[in-house]
Amino acid sequence: MSASEIESDLSADERAGLELIRETGGIHQSDFWKELDVSSRKGSRVAEALEESGLIQREDTVYDGHNTFYLEPAPRDLDFSLLMADDMLSPFIGEEEVDPQADAFSQWMMNLAYEEY
Repeated sequence: MSASEIESDLSADERAGLELIRETGGIHQSDFWKELDVSSRKGSRVAEALEESGLIQREDTVYDGHNTFYLEPAPRDLDFSLLMADDMLSPFIGEEEVDPQADAFSQWMMNLAYEEY
């Protein structure tokens, strides 16, 4: 099941929690439930559900003298295949402007045109 399919099955609270974790880049669980305006018990259940679905990672930590978890987004697998034509990386990567008359661009386009799927 893809991440987008998993995300479509989330409850409203889980979706809000995932968005909060992604926006902040990581948050302590003790702050997480407060930001979501839910009870600590519900916040814990939301975090556990997100972890079980593979969308976030939870790590034991101590924060303000209390044991808690640090919640952060799980790394996503990126699909770079759309940037490739045969074994050539798109000339658009790392360039502010690409000359459509340049050999590198022409070769990449030719590889893209002749690539078999």
